Amino acid sequence: MRVSHYFEWEGQITGGHAQSVQNQRTMLSRAGVEYTTSPDLSADLLHLNNMGPRSVYHARRARDRGVPVLAHAHQTAEDFRESFALSNLLAPALRPYLSWAYGLADHLICPSEHTARVLDDYCDTPRTVVSNGFDPAKLDGADDPDLRATYLDRYDLDPPVVFMVGHVIERKGLAAFVETARRMPETEFAWFGYLNPGGGRIDRLLRSRTTTRLVRESPPNCTFTGYVDDVAGAFAAGDVFYFPTKNENEGMALLEAMATGAPPVVRDIETFEWLADGETALKAADVDGFVDALRLLLSDPERRAAVGSAAAAESERYELDAVADDLLATYDRLLG
Repeated sequence: MRVSHYFEWEGQITGGHAQSVQNQRTMLSRAGVEYTTSPDLSADLLHLNNMGPRSVYHARRARDRGVPVLAHAHQTAEDFRESFALSNLLAPALRPYLSWAYGLADHLICPSEHTARVLDDYCDTPRTVVSNGFDPAKLDGADDPDLRATYLDRYDLDPPVVFMVGHVIERKGLAAFVETARRMPETEFAWFGYLNPGGGRIDRLLRSRTTTRLVRESPPNCTFTGYVDDVAGAFAAGDVFYFPTKNENEGMALLEAMATGAPPVVRDIETFEWLADGETALKAADVDGFVDALRLLLSDPERRAAVGSAAAAESERYELDAVADDLLATYDRLLG
């Protein structure tokens, strides 16, 4: 088997989308599957990871040549909203475009059952749910006391720390994160990650005015670190993972946090229906509920440890070695 594993705009896209693509390539390498990152139609299978115009062009060429086309459904119009400046204006046009683009594929991979259901209204292309997964090797050192001390000192954080990892965008629950910190002035809140993809001038262009205002007006106990060079350090410094995202296709940072034993507090949305409320996570619908859940975990170390331990056990089925079989089985079905 030889796979053309193409990721359009690979040099520009960062975050969970880019990490998912890297995870797939790691799984292919471990399984001994030969692949190229170019859109090579001499391959047995064309796997597209971003349905931009070039990917659409190659999908149509592949269909004409009888090469099976697999599209990874990383984006939906719903997930696109509140991600950067003008995204809400562009989202309505994105839906018909994605409906058409996903319809060019022979098969779709969706990162969650939630995404698969959302795409029911987009197209009738057959689909399989395969988690983005996470690589435990990426978290090496997250349990190192010295690394924890380094990151706490670097960002002047006093534990216990309520934390988030990922790009700072409105959809991820930025307003709720800031307001929760404001209501809990005795607790340190830290958001590790870019203030928006790209950094520098591109960062300023992509960042919405609302994002800029929320960060600028955040309370003193709310720290935005920007990019961190070792993500394991972020997980080492944090104690409770707070993820008030409004819409998510899966949430890779959540899987990683769970693997480190950090108990998660999440928004009660469909994407997280696989999490057992009160057991592997605490769920809430608004800031009042988030404050109650966080105070409960912060005031009760035994409960915090119990939820964190259950979350870590649950995360094991999302490790790359566990997910790889699902990805490879999808390839085998497409190749007959």
